[in-house]
Amino acid sequence: MRQPAKFVPAQIAPEAVPEWHRLLAEQHGVAGNAQLSAFGVTPDAIEASVDAGRWRHVLPRVYATHTGPVPRAAMITASLLYAGPQALLSHRTAAEEWRMLPLSDGPIHVTVPYGCSAVSQPPWVIVHRSRAFEHIAVATEPARVSRADTAVDLAVAEPSARLAMHRLVAVATGSGISTSELLERIEQRRPRRYRTAINDAVRLLATGVCSPLEELFAVDVEIAHALPPARRQVPFDVDGRTLWEDATYDHVGVPLTVRLDGQRYHANARVAFRDRRRDNAAELAGRQRLVYGWKDLAADPCGAAGEVAAVLHRAGWAGPIRPCPSCG
Repeated sequence: MRQPAKFVPAQIAPEAVPEWHRLLAEQHGVAGNAQLSAFGVTPDAIEASVDAGRWRHVLPRVYATHTGPVPRAAMITASLLYAGPQALLSHRTAAEEWRMLPLSDGPIHVTVPYGCSAVSQPPWVIVHRSRAFEHIAVATEPARVSRADTAVDLAVAEPSARLAMHRLVAVATGSGISTSELLERIEQRRPRRYRTAINDAVRLLATGVCSPLEELFAVDVEIAHALPPARRQVPFDVDGRTLWEDATYDHVGVPLTVRLDGQRYHANARVAFRDRRRDNAAELAGRQRLVYGWKDLAADPCGAAGEVAAVLHRAGWAGPIRPCPSCG
């Protein structure tokens, strides 16, 4: 919500008043010291407006020129003004602006070049620094880092390598970020931690993993238990239409399909009909099928691995299954 100030400091020339109101409308009612000085507003006048309750001190050298709550859009502008002219929204805040993640009430994250004097101002602003600053900026309003850089930043911020993999896959698949974009960004701006996990996540995306559930199956079921990697996004003709199966094992000599239902199963009549026809077509073709949802794999990936291995062994696959650290 924009809240342009009604109060006009006496130092502002009459001919500059329209420009004053335009600036505050664009910046959601906040302004920085340098901008105020350009309008002739002195430090004493700023202090007088704050003392009188007309303005609020929001961040160092940044003021809200109205009373009442400071909305998120105003805090974003204030954070960028505070951090300097090269500052970019990044991490969770950039993800929210890119609509990768829902809006939150958390701090505003900004990234600045090394050498910038801005420091974090908890709980409102978290300042990050980048040595590859020239590679990450994109021309947006407000200024922010690229979508691919945002995805990598979110992964690096996770508390473990496993969660970093999961976060990167979730954000990339949910936002349509290509593996080529991620590879370019990782090459130009190498992650400061979890490099192996992040590269593994990109490789999974390149093999056809298209959702967090598929990543969970690939990592915690297949890789963790030394199962053969499935072929992913395999086309099948059903009633003259091409449908795509999540995982198949025909390449190891077993006509097995694994379906991964990330959404509520049979959420609507059309999906239910499609899945019944797909099941019938698989049965008529002599294909074996296993179906897992998120709760199945999150609660017991070892059990799922045992079921997949049992079907593979029954059909002649001779490979061993490796117990993972979570196996009982």
